[in-house]
Amino acid sequence: MARNPYIVLGLSPTASDSDIRSAFRKLAKQYHPDRNPDDKKAEEKFKEISAAFDVVGDPERRKKFDRGEIDEEGKEKAHPFGQWSSRQGAGGHTGGAFRGGFDPGGPGAGASFEDLSDIFSDLFGARGGRSGAGPRPQGRGRDVRYRLEVDFLDAALGAKKRVTMPDGRTLDLSIPAGLEDGQSLRLKGQGEAGAGGPGDVYVDIKVRPHKRFERRGDDIHIELPISLKEAVLGGKITAPTIAGEVALAVPKNSSSGAILRLRGRGVARGKNRPAGDQYVRLKIVLPEGGDRELEDFVRGWKGADAPARKDFADV
Repeated sequence: MARNPYIVLGLSPTASDSDIRSAFRKLAKQYHPDRNPDDKKAEEKFKEISAAFDVVGDPERRKKFDRGEIDEEGKEKAHPFGQWSSRQGAGGHTGGAFRGGFDPGGPGAGASFEDLSDIFSDLFGARGGRSGAGPRPQGRGRDVRYRLEVDFLDAALGAKKRVTMPDGRTLDLSIPAGLEDGQSLRLKGQGEAGAGGPGDVYVDIKVRPHKRFERRGDDIHIELPISLKEAVLGGKITAPTIAGEVALAVPKNSSSGAILRLRGRGVARGKNRPAGDQYVRLKIVLPEGGDRELEDFVRGWKGADAPARKDFADV
């Protein structure tokens, strides 16, 4: 059985509407599943907080609760002598259009989706609004937009992500391979409900930078440190790619800045589109702290004074 919503939010029945919103915002931040992954208690607490706000977060529904017309779950209480309220028809079935098209006892019934989106905007970038895809069919629910940060490798390779909506619902989001920063994903029919059908959810993607990889189109670029011995004598080394490590042949006498190409090791967007390549820029790294033996060798090396900047002579 649901608890008194005022108790859930830590408030008294005399609290102002502003106090209720502030309390909900604070508790929602604390217990939101995105901030408490794999924490079932936090998830249940978040649902309880959302349900409480559904009842008293909307001024009209709050008045009904205070008058005893709806219970802690937001459901209308039975009326004596077989009477029903103006929101019920014969047989006790609900009639008329509920605000936002939500079930009166379900998530989002109290506050509109706009209110919830506004409250959660500072949690993970949710915002209501039209998609910009043209006129909305008459009576169709509002489209809602979110911003979602994803890891570099998840965007490049594809992944499954579970996201929590402002009304407490969780959605499994498929991130297609090759997704780029700034692109949007559409979740059809997952927006605000309406008489003409639900709106859509648009998820604007922000790709986090990677500490090693840089993406340019479908190609991946990386700087790879090599030793002086590997640069002079060449040989096989291991290079990281977005799909794992691969063997890479370093030619003899490779200079810092030389670029090697790994065909097909970039981003693959689909079966009908070839994968990009990975470009490996070599960077010679000398022993940390210096090496006396190497220093002595270079001092006696006859080729040490060969011009290294001949291409800069006419600059």
